[in-house]
Amino acid sequence: MSRRHRAGKDMPDVPKGQLPPHLELQRTRVLCASDAPTHTETFQYSGAYAASGVDNSLRLDEFRKNLRIEIKSLTEDDIEFDIIGIDAALANAFRRILIAEVPTMAIEKVLIANNTSVIQDEVLAHRLGLVPIKADPRQFTEKTEEDVANEKNTIVFKLHVTCTRQGDRLKNASVKSDQLKWLPKGSEYEMTSADSKLKTYTSFSCSQDSIPPFDKDIICPRHPDILLAKLRPGQTIELEAHAVKGLGKVHAKWSPVATARYRMLPEVILMEDVEDNFAEELVQKCPVNVFELEDLGKGKRAKVARPRACTLCRECVRGDDWEKRVQLRRVKEHFMFSIESTGALPPEELFVEAIKILVEKCQRVLTELS
Repeated sequence: MSRRHRAGKDMPDVPKGQLPPHLELQRTRVLCASDAPTHTETFQYSGAYAASGVDNSLRLDEFRKNLRIEIKSLTEDDIEFDIIGIDAALANAFRRILIAEVPTMAIEKVLIANNTSVIQDEVLAHRLGLVPIKADPRQFTEKTEEDVANEKNTIVFKLHVTCTRQGDRLKNASVKSDQLKWLPKGSEYEMTSADSKLKTYTSFSCSQDSIPPFDKDIICPRHPDILLAKLRPGQTIELEAHAVKGLGKVHAKWSPVATARYRMLPEVILMEDVEDNFAEELVQKCPVNVFELEDLGKGKRAKVARPRACTLCRECVRGDDWEKRVQLRRVKEHFMFSIESTGALPPEELFVEAIKILVEKCQRVLTELS
């Protein structure tokens, strides 16, 4: 007896090695009904469809063939791209690595010589730590508590600002990030050691601006107009800020992204022709203008114009019989990824670094297992 007769109803003939349409829909799509989504799970078990004669095991050659990355937009600080052919767990791994494990440079120690402003030393140091630094972290090494600061693990900035009155105007009333000046030769302060001898805080063997690639680019705050403090006449801030390499999982100031997020590609399907009054109602129901009216001469018909804009608010499937007319889906292996860089590295390079870190993690697991 064939499978179509055992099921107790007519089923279309399915080629060998392929799933029936209803199972293929469950495998590849999340159905978003008016009350809750369904078929949200993924099927990683190799024998999940053994009864249908389909091998569901993950094979490297198939993964390579199906994997695609399509860049939708790219600016100096933002990138939006589609990554197709991966599981949600892998997409989430990239997101978590981008937020917490791609290193950057951030101010860690602040040596305050004079601060007569109203902002406390601790608050000022915290604000300085959150200023994004335009410096390639790949050119630096990590500094431990035992290491001595040098030109390869520390960046030194100086801030010396005094507010003065010039007629009816105030000079330096606002202290901004562009007033942080890079000291390529290291710290200018001297620290008293245990034997009461004066020693420089850093031991730069050479000036950083003589080392490639620092000789081409000036190290500075990524954004020049970040407000650090407000001063009144006579108030002064004099300090040195020392930036080191770190990870976002230690402190958010080392996170290289303002945001890294993804969502499954929305899919909007019209199950039947939606015309005239129903078409106008459908267009009005959608808050992000996914649908448009199409003029038929004798009437109007709704069409799906911008499915990527759909936020899955499900307003279009709420109400009497609307679930019969419109079906909302998410494509399980198609992710719309968005990365906003804080400025240390371009957004496209941040994603490449995240891939490298994930590869290193996999290699470490294989090494431990062998």
